[in-house]
Parts: sequence; C-alpha cells; structure tokens
Amino acid sequence: MRMYDILAKKRDGGTLAAEEIAFVIAGYTSGEIPDYQMAAFLMAVFLRGMDKAETAVLTDCMARSGDVVDLSAIAGVKVDKHSTGGVGDKTTLVVAPLAAACGVKVAKMSGRGLGHTGGTVDKMEAIPHMRTTLSGEEFIRQVNEIGLAVIGQSGNLAPADKKMYALRDVTATVNSIPLIASSIMSKKLAAGSDAILLDVKTGSGAFMKTLEDSIALAAAMVDIGEANGRRTAALITSMDAPLGHAIGNSLEVAEAVATLQGRGPADLTEVCLELCAGMLALAGQGTHDDCRAKAEGAIADGSGFARLRQMVAAQGGDASVIDDASRFAPAVARAEVAAPVAGYITGMDTEGIGTAAMLLGAGRATKEDEIDYAAGMVLHAKTGAYVQAGAPLATLYAADEKRLGAGREKLLQSISFGEKVPALAPLVLARVDKDGVRQY
Repeated sequence: MRMYDILAKKRDGGTLAAEEIAFVIAGYTSGEIPDYQMAAFLMAVFLRGMDKAETAVLTDCMARSGDVVDLSAIAGVKVDKHSTGGVGDKTTLVVAPLAAACGVKVAKMSGRGLGHTGGTVDKMEAIPHMRTTLSGEEFIRQVNEIGLAVIGQSGNLAPADKKMYALRDVTATVNSIPLIASSIMSKKLAAGSDAILLDVKTGSGAFMKTLEDSIALAAAMVDIGEANGRRTAALITSMDAPLGHAIGNSLEVAEAVATLQGRGPADLTEVCLELCAGMLALAGQGTHDDCRAKAEGAIADGSGFARLRQMVAAQGGDASVIDDASRFAPAVARAEVAAPVAGYITGMDTEGIGTAAMLLGAGRATKEDEIDYAAGMVLHAKTGAYVQAGAPLATLYAADEKRLGAGREKLLQSISFGEKVPALAPLVLARVDKDGVRQY
C-alpha cells in the first residue's frame, strides 16, 4: 500500500477503504508518513469530504492511536459531556455534579481554554490546591466512590489528533466537518464512556456561526458515536451571548456554585438542566421530562452542590471557597463599565467579549500564556435589556490598569445598542440523535 495511491484516490473523489485510512493514521502517528503527504491528504479530505463510514473509521483509528481508557472497573453507566466551546461556559461544573447526584457515573476528561473560549481545567485550577491530574487507579476509585471525577486530558490521548490538528492549523484545513468531528470524537471515544452528550454551540461566540453548520457538525459526531457503539446525542445551544453573567475562572466557579444552590442566572440554569436531562436520558433513566425533573430535584435538595463539594475535596481542593466564594483571592484592580448611550442591547459579539476577558488576563492568546485566575468580568446587562446612559454594563477585574483599559475598550466594541427590542433566539435550538434532527 502506498500513500501516493491513497492521495490520488481521495483527490479524485474516491471512497477510502478502512485499511487505507488505518494505514494513513498509523503511518503518520509513527512518523513514517511525512507532513507534506499528510497535508495533501487533509486538503483532499477538505475538498472532497468523507462519507459517514469513512469518518467513523477515521475517528476510530485516531482514538486508537494512543491510550484508550478502560472504565470497565467503574460500576454503572458512564456518561460523558462535551462542549464545543464558548464564553462563560461553566456547564461542566454544574452538569457533572447534578448527573452524579442522579446516579449517573461521570468519569470526565476536560481541556484548557485558548483564545476567546474558556476551559474547564483552568476553572478547576482556580480552586486552591485542586488536582486535575489523577492516576488511573485514583480516577476509577473516585468515580466508584462519589460518582464523579473531572481531570485534564491524558498526554497520550489520541496523539494522531494532536499531530493532525497542528498541521490543519497551518494548512487552511481546519474548517472541515469530517476533520472537526473526528478530532472531537476521537478523544471522546478514547476516554471510554458508554454514552456521550454533545453540547454544540452556535452563534457569534461559537466555532460554528450558523445553525445549519452546527447541526451538520452535531449530526456527523452523533453518527460517529453510534457507529462506534456509543449512545450519542447532541444539543445545539446558543452562544450569541455569553452564558451566565461571569466570565473568568474563579468568577465562573462562583457562578457554578450559585447555580447548584438555585441562585444562578436563568440562562445558565436552563442550559444546565437540559444538558443534565440529556445525560440522564442517555443513561436510560426515563423520558426527557422525567430526567429534567430529576435534575431540578438535585438542585432543590442540594445533592448536586454536595457532589461538587465532594469532588473538590477528593481532588485536594480547598472546599472552603465552594462554601464561600469570597474566599477566592481578589483581583488587584477593578473597574465599572457604564453604558455609553441609552437604549436596548441589540446584540453581543460574544467572541469579542471572550477576547476582552482574555485581555484582562482570564485567558490565553498562546498555550504558553499564564492565566490570572481572579481576572475577568461580571456582566450586569445582556442582549434584550434596556439600559440608561451611564448605567452599569459590567464590572472588570484584572492585575493592573493597563489590562482594565484594554478589556474595557474591547468590551464596548462588542456590544450594540438600538431603539428597538431585539428578537431573542431560544437557548436550546435543536436536538440531534440517531433518529434525526428536531428543531425547537
């Protein structure tokens, strides 16, 4: 078998056999296939696409290119949840404890933030002494004991994806549905859960800006999961405004805690309840309405909050900041941002707002950047709200006045004002599963 022949076949629109795809992934992971040939392969896929069977095989080969986590020692149904990334998206810190409190096992590996999107591991590490690396034995024992563990991704999880993504990033082949779907799902398959719920963001703060593209990505990922023996479903949720009010690591932990205590923002609470209901339904706990009621009950009786506190303590974190968020180290500098004009907030460039938080120190422009866990912002008004000129829009937190100035400027550039009430899209726009697409 020759790479040249495989490249020619895909270039001409052919369908690759499973053994051909396996040859490509194994050869590239081992270094036998050079970057220039893999770049040609990625461009051929970008231009010619892949069918469902090809994409499922590609993803499976990528998943098996490194460690594959064996969760068979954990009793019960293991359900994973993955978000495609957004601004203010602290849903894992709410949804995972709620699902665990309802009897689902959550053995989750999460990532870090880069650019305008935040990362769950960064938020967790805002908790003093919190460990996001556990041995395999510790990980499995903790999930068996409290139903929940969230850690950083293994260094050798789907190494083919890491190499391929780095190459896609410099060859203009990132924006391809088969390549995006296989990148995400290879890590989910390697992580070992029985079922996977996907939270596919859409809108100005999402990677996929349109509902059509978001549904196409969700459908591709659901097909991959089902083809590889995992019960899989996806919700399409809005990222046309930040989720919740808090953006920034310790600020978002505090808002997640408030949500588990029944004091969270309405939009964040709604999305979390829908995600938890989806996880419970995949675990076979009943209809959507039954599962939604269980999730609501885990907030009302405090069991979801108790489960988060248990996880923090089990992973060495200082649980006192979960009990009292004022114990988080405060930011060195803060400033209020006022509305420049009177009117309705007619739109938010969510990506721009995420960039503003990064400029404040809450995120990374490069993987080497350090995060200021206290930095970020709390929004006081969002799309649809009417504000008077001079009314508070947000409170900013940073290490110094220079960062506050940069964050303020970018934030104001990212908010539009007008005289008419804007139409607001639903928070959950569609559900995608093996039976098809249902739009709301």
